[in-house]
Order: sequence, then C-alpha cells, then structure tokens
Amino acid sequence: MKLRHLPHYTYENYARWQGDWELIEGIPYAMASPTGIHRVVVFWLQRLLAKEPEKNPCDCEVVSEIDWVISEDTVLRPDVAILCEEGEEYIRETPLLVAEVVSKSTKKHYEGLKFEKYEEAGVPYHLLLYPETKSWKVYRNTQEGFVAMEGLEFQIRDYRLELDLKKVWR
Repeated sequence: MKLRHLPHYTYENYARWQGDWELIEGIPYAMASPTGIHRVVVFWLQRLLAKEPEKNPCDCEVVSEIDWVISEDTVLRPDVAILCEEGEEYIRETPLLVAEVVSKSTKKHYEGLKFEKYEEAGVPYHLLLYPETKSWKVYRNTQEGFVAMEGLEFQIRDYRLELDLKKVWR
C-alpha cells in the first residue's frame, strides 16, 4: 500500500540529486560520509577480491561505491561488489557478491532494509563486515532466502573464492 501523501521518487529524480543517497521503494535515504576505518576496509577488501580472479580467471570485476539500479524506484550503492557485466556508469545486473562495511550507526539499515533488498534481488552472496569487532557475517541466497554460512568460501562462476579477512583488518 502506497501512502498518498508521501512523495514517491524514481531513478530520474535520484539522478539529479546532489550528495550521497540511496533510493529504496521511492523513499530517499541519505548516506553518511564513510569514516576512515570504513574507507580502509573497503580499500583492502576490494584489493583482496581483485587479486583472487587472477588465480581463477573469469569475466568478473570488483567495484566499489557504484550505484545499482534495481528498479525504477530502488537504487542501492554497495560498498563492494563482484560483477560480470560490461562496464557501465551504474550496475544493471545482479552482482554475484555484495559486501557492506557496517558500523553502529549503519547496522540497522544494513542488517534490515538493505539486507532484505539484496535478498529479494537474488544476490548470491552477501558479506557484512564489522571493523569495530573485526568480525563478519556471510550469507548465501537459497530458495528460502539468505542462509548464514560458516566460512568465507564462495563459488563465483567457474571458480572457488576463499577469503582471508586478516588481510582486511589492518
């Protein structure tokens, strides 16, 4: 049920906004500026993931901070994603892995609304990183939705990816 008195924005509106935003079912969400530790974790995770395909080549690439236009009224910006599509100004296809760096201020949003959107969109693997405690949670998408995984091993296309997050917690 849509509320008649609330505005409902689309990607066309979103594309004209200044600043950092996400759009979820027509509702804008301001994104906080990333902290120093957030930027460092994103950098090292992207670097770690980018090295792995060299061992097991595929047509995938690792990107960070790029908009993913899921639908006309939903645009998310994952911290890090693995894609197997041609380079564009934004993500069009469902990433094979999405990673988010979670802080106390973003925990509710990342573990709630964005988690549900990634699950609905069919993201095969979703990784949540918690730099303050140097911990993580990882999920695999099944017919029943996201299911927690024990380890950091992923099947990305034709290769197996195994992460050692000690390299990220610098």
